[in-house]
Amino acid sequence: MKLNLTNRHKWLLGAGAAVLLTATPAFALFGVGDIVFDPTSYASLVSQLTTLESQYNTIKNNITHFNAKQEWQTVLHSLENVNVANMFGETAGIKIALNTNNPSASLTGWQTATVPMNSNASTYLAGQSLGTSRMSQLAMIETSDGVSPDCLTAMGQYRSGRTTNSTANSSLMSNQFDNTDSTNSEVQQLNLLNAAEGQKMAEMQSQGSLQVCLAGQMTVANMERRNAAVEDINTAAFVQQQRSTNDVSAANESSTWQTYLP
Repeated sequence: MKLNLTNRHKWLLGAGAAVLLTATPAFALFGVGDIVFDPTSYASLVSQLTTLESQYNTIKNNITHFNAKQEWQTVLHSLENVNVANMFGETAGIKIALNTNNPSASLTGWQTATVPMNSNASTYLAGQSLGTSRMSQLAMIETSDGVSPDCLTAMGQYRSGRTTNSTANSSLMSNQFDNTDSTNSEVQQLNLLNAAEGQKMAEMQSQGSLQVCLAGQMTVANMERRNAAVEDINTAAFVQQQRSTNDVSAANESSTWQTYLP
């Protein structure tokens, strides 16, 4: 049987061949024309699967538990209460001040434990001028009387604070070293980190009060040492001036040096 192709049929076959040559790479599977394989789509699917696998591994790693957290665990040492002897009432209030947050007990305890300034001393000092050694000593005493009770309070605050915060510290540590699902999600672990930072800030602030106390005590100690050094220099200068004024040679033995300082 002879197949005759008209010009129209020839044109349609040529156009179809051109379309096949310019189409996106694809080919039939198993000889069935409706089922085709597109390499471009396959590559896109592989890329998506790779991304999903990476995300899955990230999430999996974020919720993975540490099974040996206890190897990092440390112990929070509690501060013992100070036991101050009080044989005759000389340290009344000191023990309370050192173990509790009680500014009133700190002031009372300091005043009871130190030597008071009597009325005769007050009358004597009233006649002194500012800048003299006695007024400098008075300034040092008054500064010490202001700083020292504050230091007693700071120590009591720190001790009582450590006792008050011990439950919260223990609870946080227990959760940090817990291996169960209840505390090991990413959000829960981040919350634990925030809580730890909060506790660290509170501890730093409490220790800051102690550091202020130490700075105040160092100021008083420096004041005392400075006054003592100035007293030595002033005494040496006075002695030199008196010796130049009062000749102590044998020819002047009859003269009496009434203002002698050793």
